Amino acid sequence: MTTAPDVVLSESAPAATRDSVLRGLRGKPRTLSPTLFYDEVGSALFERITTLEEYYLTRAELEILRAHVHEIATLAGPRCALIEYGSGSGTKVRLLLDALQSPAAYTPIDVSTAQLARVAAEIAADYPAVAVRPVNADYSASFEVPDLPTRARRVAFFPGSTIGNFHPTEAAAFLRRVRRVVASDGALILGVDRRKDPRALLAAYDDSEGVTAAFNRNILARLNREMGASFDPAQFRHRAEWNDAESRIEMHLESTEPQTVRVSGESISFERGESIWTESSYKYDRERLDRLIEEGGFQLARLWTDSAERFWVAFLTG
Repeated sequence: MTTAPDVVLSESAPAATRDSVLRGLRGKPRTLSPTLFYDEVGSALFERITTLEEYYLTRAELEILRAHVHEIATLAGPRCALIEYGSGSGTKVRLLLDALQSPAAYTPIDVSTAQLARVAAEIAADYPAVAVRPVNADYSASFEVPDLPTRARRVAFFPGSTIGNFHPTEAAAFLRRVRRVVASDGALILGVDRRKDPRALLAAYDDSEGVTAAFNRNILARLNREMGASFDPAQFRHRAEWNDAESRIEMHLESTEPQTVRVSGESISFERGESIWTESSYKYDRERLDRLIEEGGFQLARLWTDSAERFWVAFLTG
């Protein structure tokens, strides 16, 4: 019988903390951190999003991984320690674990405590030779990586184009932190969404079934649950828009009427049409990608795309 691995609770573990939430809601523009999306409800909604016809990103990345996973495994080398930033449901990493040569360890890092514990237990049961050491943390902040087998090459895995949620300067800083974690002989497998027709991008972030809208509004329901806020999510409209100059999709929650909301004892007033900016998703062309890799302290070893040229998976080395 396999024992479920202990989840390490980092000091950067997610929480709808009063100071960070109120600071964002007082600002102009008003903002909330996208890490707040991923409570248990939000994580389940996101998994639904990945199955939607409009949301091409997951299918495109899986196509690339399935086509090139053995080449990736060769580049990673034998008995590596795999560190996944934003492990989610654990679907993609199984492709790597199946192809890698006797992987020594797997460290999933995620903000959703319940999903992380479930995925870590499932991976531990299905891959008993792999040391599974999960960490509940906000990977955009500093946190401690658990002890990993000595002499195991550290290979980070950051799929799903989540790098696009960082402003480019923040993305480069994040890559530099990953570079320090994997050390000079390590590597990073990075998913990157490519710049393309804005119509395809907008459809991916504003689907016809309204799942993305529910995902976006759940951030307000979470604040109600965890901070005693008084948001009525129905009074906020999901809005996705393309910012061409910045090469990013922006997600907003727009107040449909003038209203005042109580958040942790403080009153926050909204005018009709005023929005809370909840997420940015930057899209990369080759020039932007090359600049990001250089500023992040990595070198590009391989770059693969899908058959429709919508997405990239990059293998980066120190």
